[in-house]
Amino acid sequence: MKITVSVIKADVGGIGGHTRPSDGLLNAVKNIVKPQVRNDGKGLLIDHYIGYCGDDIHIIMTHTKGVDNKEVHQLAWKAFEAATQVAKNEGLYGAGQDLLKDSFSGNVKGMGPGVAEMQFEERPNEAFTIYAADKTEPGAFNYPFYRMFVDTLSNTGLIVNQNLAKGVRITVMDVEKGKTAQLNMWEDKPTLEAALMYPGRYVVSAVHTKDNLPILAASTDRLHNIAGKYVGKDDPICIVRTQKDFPATEEAGAAFSNPHYVAGNTRGSHHMPLMPVKINSPASINFAIPIVSSLVFSMHNGKLVGPVDGFGSVDWDYIRTIAVKRAIAMRSQGFVHPATLVPSELEYAEGYRARMSVLWSKMRPIPSDNATKQFQKPNHPQQHKPNQSKPQHPKPIHPQQHKPSLPKPAQTKEPTKSKPAEKPKTEKQTK
Repeated sequence: MKITVSVIKADVGGIGGHTRPSDGLLNAVKNIVKPQVRNDGKGLLIDHYIGYCGDDIHIIMTHTKGVDNKEVHQLAWKAFEAATQVAKNEGLYGAGQDLLKDSFSGNVKGMGPGVAEMQFEERPNEAFTIYAADKTEPGAFNYPFYRMFVDTLSNTGLIVNQNLAKGVRITVMDVEKGKTAQLNMWEDKPTLEAALMYPGRYVVSAVHTKDNLPILAASTDRLHNIAGKYVGKDDPICIVRTQKDFPATEEAGAAFSNPHYVAGNTRGSHHMPLMPVKINSPASINFAIPIVSSLVFSMHNGKLVGPVDGFGSVDWDYIRTIAVKRAIAMRSQGFVHPATLVPSELEYAEGYRARMSVLWSKMRPIPSDNATKQFQKPNHPQQHKPNQSKPQHPKPIHPQQHKPSLPKPAQTKEPTKSKPAEKPKTEKQTK
């Protein structure tokens, strides 16, 4: 049976800032989505789950309509619109901030909400995990995805699992140009690594096996590309199928055990570690450290069992402590890069440009000639002498360099050769 899993998320309001959605806001979403789940088969959905990570609500839906289905996407859009109205009535911060268009146009992609979807033939024991992040960007998942599907030091399954050992096909998106490339492991491994060096532009959007079975789907929209200005971070979400010929649930989860530095944080303009948190955790007001939650599901005939809180066990408390220590270390550097993003990646770029315009308005040329000379490239003596020798010193300093360049030796040889012909004349004259 072919099942589609659609995960659509959006930030449409938070309590007192970018913390978490209110219960009223969550109930508004549930009231729109839940009626579409019917046992008589006449509903749009087979099953659903609604939760949040930070101030982002995610709607997980199972159905048989395929990816990019207009009815499914419109359902999510209506749910977020209803929640936005509640957010306005409650005076929540950022009401409807991720709804960047005035009306639904057939697909929520490019309209603000993040989308991750995949359609597949359901296995007898179908298992998958949803990873939902807040206060960061889609490229934040690049490093964990690399650990899952490329790094054998992180995932022994890439060695012992015969299917994974063949390598996978990874789709990388250029989120600035809106283009994708498919890279095959293992021959394209260096190219993949070169792309993943810059997660602000190149993002892993999908992973398939060599025989085209879908394993992973991730959201990739950059909100500032859509809106033309900062309206919040992009807060990615993804689906990862696990077990059997795919990474084990534990291998996928352990890919998040090294809290790596990502773009995000307060005002979306800093580098901070990505901290694994429990399901339905609010965003931290300790500079809004980037967070990620793990929802582990089983599924049969489209019906969901779960979620299990993947990052809820005691061992993840230690990982959270590591993340906090790294966060404090980075924030102690204040505004100095790399604590803050480079200017082209600053989400509050308008404010930064305003500051720099003041600086450049005060810039003046350096008036002194002596001061100007100190910024000019000095004339090196060894470079200077050959230039001066051509017009002013025809005779070179070193004879060995002089001989091959002058024609005079060749001219003096010619008269010496003609002297034997003159000798008979001199002999006759003497006689």
